[in-house]
Amino acid sequence: MSSTTLPLKRRAPIRPARVLLHVFLAGTALAWLAPLLWAIFSALRPYSETSTKGYVSWPDKLTFENFTNAFKQSDMLHYFGNTLIIAVPAVLLTLFLSSCVAFYVSRFDFRLNLALLLVFTAGNLLPQQVIITPLYRLYLLTNLPGITASGKLYDSALGLVLIHVAFQSGFCAFVLSNYMRSLPHELTEAALVDGASVWRLYWQITLPLCKPAMAALATLLSIWIYNDFFWALVLISTGQNMPITSALNNLSGQYFTDPNLVAAGSLLTAIPTLVVYFALQRQFVSGLTLGSNKG
Repeated sequence: MSSTTLPLKRRAPIRPARVLLHVFLAGTALAWLAPLLWAIFSALRPYSETSTKGYVSWPDKLTFENFTNAFKQSDMLHYFGNTLIIAVPAVLLTLFLSSCVAFYVSRFDFRLNLALLLVFTAGNLLPQQVIITPLYRLYLLTNLPGITASGKLYDSALGLVLIHVAFQSGFCAFVLSNYMRSLPHELTEAALVDGASVWRLYWQITLPLCKPAMAALATLLSIWIYNDFFWALVLISTGQNMPITSALNNLSGQYFTDPNLVAAGSLLTAIPTLVVYFALQRQFVSGLTLGSNKG
């Protein structure tokens, strides 16, 4: 009997450049995660311990007491509801209006096609802080009965929804218009020949093909609008009307602030954004990578 030996495969040599790349990527990831890990570590420690031993010390015990206290003291359920009242309509209205603009700009040829798109995207180039004073006066003078007790856009959920729609529609219209231009024109031309209306071209033909891009934008908008602190602080004065990001101020006292309690409240506030991301993760990634493998 003759025995045959199979040739052993040689392992590829480890390249120093690849090792350095992995070390750099691991260090970068750790640098990004360090503040989050530090917040978790602080939130799990009682303030009485960190005030005596300091934060750079080995913990005697880890407890979830700060999380329960932050949830109760800040009345988070109420402010989560306020945030949903602002974020959900703002996201839906922004996607609808921006998709209408993108459809008109990308599927119809006219002389001011590019100029119209530039008008929408130019709003993103304007710093939000520049328009604080005129917008504040506009909101105080605008009377819309039935919105609030005073009938003003100021200190109302509708005021925040409108400002988010105004600032986010330009970016979404730019992204969706580029995506819609990649769709074959033969689809809409065939539908026009069959007698389809413009609304049907938009709603039943073009929009279903834009689901990956819409999902990616919905994820980004949900996170951006949910995490907004600037406009909520400027345009909301009543504590009961504030969204969750502004309501975290309830955990800060006038003369004393517990950093561990604030860290726990901030971590609880971040949970909904993680839920939205993981729920739309597949659509979000596919929407960002579309066209990356096309020549």
